[in-house]
Amino acid sequence: MTAPGGARGAGTVKEAYFTPETMDEAVAALTAGLPDRPRGPAFDMSRAALLILDMQRYFLDPGSHACVPSAPAIVPAIERLAKGFLEAGRPIIATRHVNTPEDAGMMGEWWGDLILPGTPMAELDPRIEALATEIILKPRYDAFHGSALPRVLRELGVRQLAIAGVMTHLCVETTARAAFVRDFAVFVPADATATYNREFHRGTLMNLSHGFASVALLETDRP
Repeated sequence: MTAPGGARGAGTVKEAYFTPETMDEAVAALTAGLPDRPRGPAFDMSRAALLILDMQRYFLDPGSHACVPSAPAIVPAIERLAKGFLEAGRPIIATRHVNTPEDAGMMGEWWGDLILPGTPMAELDPRIEALATEIILKPRYDAFHGSALPRVLRELGVRQLAIAGVMTHLCVETTARAAFVRDFAVFVPADATATYNREFHRGTLMNLSHGFASVALLETDRP
């Protein structure tokens, strides 16, 4: 059986739908029609952690085949979000996605490419690394799977997660769903995540806002 679309990932359209100049307009379009009053508890900083997923050179470097064109534009929003968590003395956890041939599993089968530990493309953006109070390695889309994240959150007494980073429709969405089924209240800032195109991003926000997470907005200062 051959899946529609041919080779893995072939034909995926990439676009810089977030830029400093277009951010407000793009976010308004992405969030139009989403629930005005999300279900679940209100955000409580005293119980929350910020989880920043995979802001690595593999996804931010224009020379990488996996580059997310809109990812650089969300860095200021993530920095502002992190500032609020730091001022409140709350944890900021950054993940690095890395795989070895031994732990890649279906990731290797699906993509045919690995982010290998110790390679330049596996490095976090220095701005994100400087913000993190904890850095965790993860081998799958789901940041809980095969990582130290469950233990770290338990030790910190975290019950709410704000999830930022890349990619909105892969690691952000999968991790948000995994957090929800573990009884975390989940918040996804629409303007602090990015993926390959606006259709993927919009689809994820619709899915998450219906059954898994509160979609939030940041009032960021932009040029």
